[in-house]
Parts: sequence; C-alpha cells; structure tokens
Amino acid sequence: MKNKIVFKLSSYFVAALLLFALIISSVFIIFFRSYTIELNKENLIERATKIAETLSTITTTGNGKDQGNGYGVYIKLINDIAMTDVWIVDNDLNIITYGSNQHLVNTTSELPSNAETIVEQVFAGAIEYSEDFSNLFDVPTITVGTPITSSDGTIIGVVLLHSPVDGIDTIINKGIIILGTSIGIALLVAILLSFGLSLSFTKPLNKINRTAILLAAGNYQAKTDIKQNDEIGTLANNMDKLAIQLDNATKESARLEKMRQDFVANISHELRTPITVIRGSLEALNDGVVTNDKLVKEYYQQMLSESKHLQRLVGDLLDLSKLQNLDFKLEMQEISILDVINDSVRSAVKLADHKHISVNFENNVTDTIINGDYGRLRQMIMIIIDNAIKFSPLNSHIQITLTNTDNLAISIKDQGIGIDKKDLPYIFDRFHKTNSNDNLSGSGLGLAIAKQIAIRHDITISVNSEINKGTEFIFRFKDLPKKAVN
Repeated sequence: MKNKIVFKLSSYFVAALLLFALIISSVFIIFFRSYTIELNKENLIERATKIAETLSTITTTGNGKDQGNGYGVYIKLINDIAMTDVWIVDNDLNIITYGSNQHLVNTTSELPSNAETIVEQVFAGAIEYSEDFSNLFDVPTITVGTPITSSDGTIIGVVLLHSPVDGIDTIINKGIIILGTSIGIALLVAILLSFGLSLSFTKPLNKINRTAILLAAGNYQAKTDIKQNDEIGTLANNMDKLAIQLDNATKESARLEKMRQDFVANISHELRTPITVIRGSLEALNDGVVTNDKLVKEYYQQMLSESKHLQRLVGDLLDLSKLQNLDFKLEMQEISILDVINDSVRSAVKLADHKHISVNFENNVTDTIINGDYGRLRQMIMIIIDNAIKFSPLNSHIQITLTNTDNLAISIKDQGIGIDKKDLPYIFDRFHKTNSNDNLSGSGLGLAIAKQIAIRHDITISVNSEINKGTEFIFRFKDLPKKAVN
C-alpha cells in the first residue's frame, strides 16, 4: 500500500514498452518480409536474366536446335546451375525438357493458366514477376520471367524461375525469433529498471509525505532535507519554507496572544484603578467619613484626575478602533504642516516643563501646505513628543526638524533611554508596552494610534534608536507639499 505509485509507474512503463514492442514487431515483420521478398525477386530476376543471356548466345536458330550440343548440355544442367526450378518456354508455349535419350524434346504439357499470362507478357518484351500461381508446386511460389532473344533481337523463348516462398518465411520466422528474444531481454531489463527508477522517484515523495504529516501534527521543526534540482526539489523546498512560515506564525501568534493577555490585564487594571479610587472617594464623602473642607477638596481633585485618566484610556481605544475602520472618514483639507507642528510644540513645552526638558523646533521648509486632517496629524506628533518627554531624563533636549529634500519629512529626536533592538519591530503593535518604570501608566496604544494616522495620510515612519543615547522618529510624506497661497 505504501508503494502504490511505484507499481503504477512501473505498470505504465511496462505497458508503454509492450505497446512499443508490439508496434515495432509488427512494423518490422511487414517491412522485413517485404524487403526479403524484394531481395529474392531481384536475385531471381538477375539469375533469370543471366540464364536468358547465356541461352541467347549459344542459340543458332529459334527452333530449339543446338550448336555442338552446347544448348542441350546447358539446359540439362540448368537446374543445378540456377539452384532452383527452371522452365524454358518457347513461342508456342511449350515447356522444353529432356527426354530419356538425353536429347532435347518439346513437351505438349500445358502451362498453368496464370503462368501463360506471364509468358505472354515476357514475349511482349517485359521482365515479369508474380507470387500468384503455386498449384504446380503445392506451396506459395515466387516466379520471374525473362526473354530469350536471338542475334537479331527476336524473342524466341522465356526463362521462368520459381522459388518457394516457404524459404523466405523461414528466414522471416528466424528474424522474428531473434527480434522477440531481443525484445524479451530488453523488457526484462526495462522492468527491473522501471522498479528501481520508480523507487528512486517515490523516495523523496515519501519524505515529503512524512514531513507533511509532522506539520499537520504541529511539529513545525520538521524538514524534508531534500536537495534536488527538479520539480520534486522545488516542492520539497516550498514544503520547508512552509514549515518555517508556520513555525514563525505560531511563535508570532503566541507572542500576540501573550500581548493581548497583557493588554487585557493592563486595561483591566487601568480601568479598575480609577473606578476603585472614584468609588472609594464617593463612599467616603457619602458616608460622612471625610468632613474637613481641605480633605473634601483633595478627594474631589483625585476623582477628577482619575476620571480624566479613564476618559483618556477609553478615548484611545475608540480612536484606534475608528482609525482601523476604513469607513471612518478623516477631515481631509488643505492645511499647513508648519501650523500643526507649532501648535504641538506649544503644548509640548508645557508638558516638558516639569522635567526641565527643552523642546526646540527647526524649520527648513517654505512650502508647507498639504492635504490632511489637522487634528489627527497633531495627535500623531503629540504622541511621539509625549513619549519623548516620558522616556527622557531631566534637563535633556528634544529636537524637532521639518525638512524637504526628496520629500517632506518631520524628525523628532530625544536624548532618552532608547529602545532595545529586539523591541523595535513591535513598537507599533497595539498590545505592545515596554516594562520601563516610566511607562507604568501607559496603555500601549499611543504608537499604534500614531501608526494608523500615518497610514491614513500615506506617511512612512522610520525609527533609529540607541540604548541610553536616544530615539529618533522620522515621518516622511509621499506627496510633495503644495505652494502656499497668499
């Protein structure tokens, strides 16, 4: 059962060989018989012609008389010379034979009717050939007829040579036996080779099958280890690539699942904490536990702060959900990216003041009119600046630069703690969150929102970062800015 394809391939191969052998044998028999008969015919015609020429040279008259008995002796020995049955027929259609007194006589025996046709045609001047009549010899016979001519060119007789076809059939049968033996040996060798070749063909397929079974069972480390420069090698290579992709997909799925669980845990904590604080404060105020005016005011301020944090968290979730929905339309219009950055910088200066971080903006662009959503672009820039402030040390510096070399670009560079190289590919994932003490209050949604805003504006983001040296975010606009209208 494991080698079904081997037997199928071998059976197809053997069947094809048998059909080939049958066709070759049939064609061989037909052409070989035809060739053998043609060769025998030419040989008979050549002998009959030579006999006729000899008889023509020794004949003095057309009445059957000989000169110096040469004619009679030659006719007496002619069957032995020709090594076949020879008839000499005169112009009266009589067969010339020898009598008991060793003298030449004319018999009155009649020729077979089909032989008379050949004789008549030879007397007309043609060399004739026939396989038709054989009733005299009781076996299939080839007959040729050639004319005997006198010195003046007159046809005075006909030489008929007969050769039984059974001799030709014997030759053909021997040829068939040789052909059949050769084909039989060739078929035997071919069958053995077909099994060997089929096994070598199916061996890599069996390896691929075993690998597929292991992959289906969840073992994505399985490999075919097949190196062939053909279609099977290509299939094996694709199978190995599939195994690698499945392995990577499984690891990525596990990573995303862990991130999702961490995200749910973080969101649950982020939601539970302000709700708990708000509820506790309200219960204390409602039960009259807190009566001091100063403490009451602090409780109200704490509840307001927690409600703002809760509002921001819910707002981030809603923003990300909206931006990922292509049906959600942004308020696209002609705006100045310079105004967006200046607005963001003004807000950033206030946010950075408590850490004594300076925020500097350098503009190298004159044409800053683009098509975009002012609020969303400001939100994107503020997310990056807010992270830069969050992860930068006291008294550091944040540099914002607007350039337009090949394309319009915004660079936001800080002197913060940097991002580990292993985390760089995942910083824009919506569930990703670093374990830094500076990010305890983060939800892991900010960069995901910034990435979605960039995608909706056809902006590419690149990140360069070194641990303890700082991080640079570069936003590149694919569309060139439009000329400002005065």
